[in-house]
Amino acid sequence: MPLHPQLVAFEEEVARLTAPGQPFALNTAEVDGVEYRNYAAMPVNMGQYFQLMRRHAEKEFAVYQGERLTYAQAWSQSAALATALREDYGVAPGDRVAILSRNNPQWMISFMAVLSIGAVAVPMNAWWTTEELDYGLRDSGARLVVADRVRVGRLAPLVQPLALRLIGIDDCSGLEVTATPFADVVAARAGAAMPEIAVAPDDYATIMYTSGSTGHPKGALSSHRGILSALYSWILMGTVTKTLSPSAKDAPSLPACGLLTIPLFHCTASHSAFLLSLITGRKLVIMYKWDVEEALRLIEVEKVTWFTGVPTMSAELQAAARKSSRDLSSLTEIFAGGAARPPDQVGKIQDAFRKSSPGIGYGLTETNALGAVNSGAFYLANPHSTGRTVPAVTDIAILDDSQRQLAAGEHGEVCIRSPANCRGYWNRPEASAEAFRNGWFHTGDIGYLDDSGFLYIVDRKKEIIIRGGENISCLEVEAAIYRHPAVFEVAVFGLPDERLGEAVGAVIVLQPNSVLDPAALHEHLHGHLAAFKLPGHVWFTHEPLPRIASGKIFKRELKSRYSDLLAAGASSASPKPTHLTNGTTQE
Repeated sequence: MPLHPQLVAFEEEVARLTAPGQPFALNTAEVDGVEYRNYAAMPVNMGQYFQLMRRHAEKEFAVYQGERLTYAQAWSQSAALATALREDYGVAPGDRVAILSRNNPQWMISFMAVLSIGAVAVPMNAWWTTEELDYGLRDSGARLVVADRVRVGRLAPLVQPLALRLIGIDDCSGLEVTATPFADVVAARAGAAMPEIAVAPDDYATIMYTSGSTGHPKGALSSHRGILSALYSWILMGTVTKTLSPSAKDAPSLPACGLLTIPLFHCTASHSAFLLSLITGRKLVIMYKWDVEEALRLIEVEKVTWFTGVPTMSAELQAAARKSSRDLSSLTEIFAGGAARPPDQVGKIQDAFRKSSPGIGYGLTETNALGAVNSGAFYLANPHSTGRTVPAVTDIAILDDSQRQLAAGEHGEVCIRSPANCRGYWNRPEASAEAFRNGWFHTGDIGYLDDSGFLYIVDRKKEIIIRGGENISCLEVEAAIYRHPAVFEVAVFGLPDERLGEAVGAVIVLQPNSVLDPAALHEHLHGHLAAFKLPGHVWFTHEPLPRIASGKIFKRELKSRYSDLLAAGASSASPKPTHLTNGTTQE
């Protein structure tokens, strides 16, 4: 099947911009014995990349809780902190420095300072307990931690046994342990120039821990080249998109402004929101916590042009926008990442925000969030797809268990090859060897590519429900359930079944003031799913579903909880469930 003319034009423009002598010209680089395509003009390291923000000196860098910083102020503070880390704390290249805090400007300033001096930033999950922090700090070897008050309190029992030194972002007075105030550390080195440190492209830059929904989380170890390859790929894609979009040239231009709603300790926020902003001078408005009404207020007041969040956030945003009288016309891009967006949401977002372009990205911590992107008209036409491979140094292939590359339409494991891929897992040689093979990262996702190169994620490799020998996609069942207007959110997972091996279970969060019973749900689903895919056990609730730190629904907890209920003889969260002839139950 021939490519759509717009896709042909896109690929031709990519080829032009990556040709010799052009801004995104390609050469090759060898990393760990594997040869990759590489951006020839890319900065050598992240320190050089951070220097680019100085050209936006007078622009606003960040807005948070009444605090406003310009790019010049952020750069000055980062240089002062970098100097202090070297001179006052003895941090050397390769040393690990942990950042443990809710989102704020100091998180970003610390990240820039650590990478600029060749140290390794360890963004830690701000939701972790003391026990989990103990694991992460022992695993990474970080002994200096930049943290906010809440997290300093959690670290208190670990300070002596791990010989930790703490820099406190906010007021940490009155706690069991001492944390040197961030402001004091920076003030003591005010006016210092950014230290000049020789850092090679493949030197280590970050250890970012995976969500850890099973067992201990693994630390994905990235290089400077890895992060930069992701950033430059997105910049290239954005450049091509704007070149080919006539409407973008004529539209009135507002200063770029993003709303930061998701944790910076995940790549979706740290890379596509924070780091990508530096080259364009985009202002980031940082939310203290997610609240849809506050998000609408900030969009209006700060003239936010760009939004990204987990799909639930964009769903809440579009629902609230329909009832709001606020001026939200500045918003032109609404992206999602970290989880699959129900296809039905895509059109709703477009309807609610007429001037906005919906989009979604697919990537993982291990790929520095680089993978595929779907946006604009292509997303509206292909809402089930997570998009085409981001050009121009990345390859996506579907491989079977024998590592054979499958043809278009065939289902297999999604694998990504790119210089943006991590160097492996910190202290996990066996896990690294299993996941990273011959330059390919094995994602654990099952999917397929169509004839036009659009990627479709079918399910997680370990989350497919096998019912009586038939494979059932959780995402497919969820997408069908989402099409019912009473459904706000759903999680589908496998439950143990003595006869069939596994049964389909679903927990459904209903829209406010909505009702739904199993019979009506099954009548709705019969038009969308084969009979063997219909849920055998259903629970309805108005309570939020549990989530892991990345924002994804914590399916392992749901599966465990409802498996225990079934084993105990109950088939719903209700003490006296209603049993239906098809095995479906209701709370």
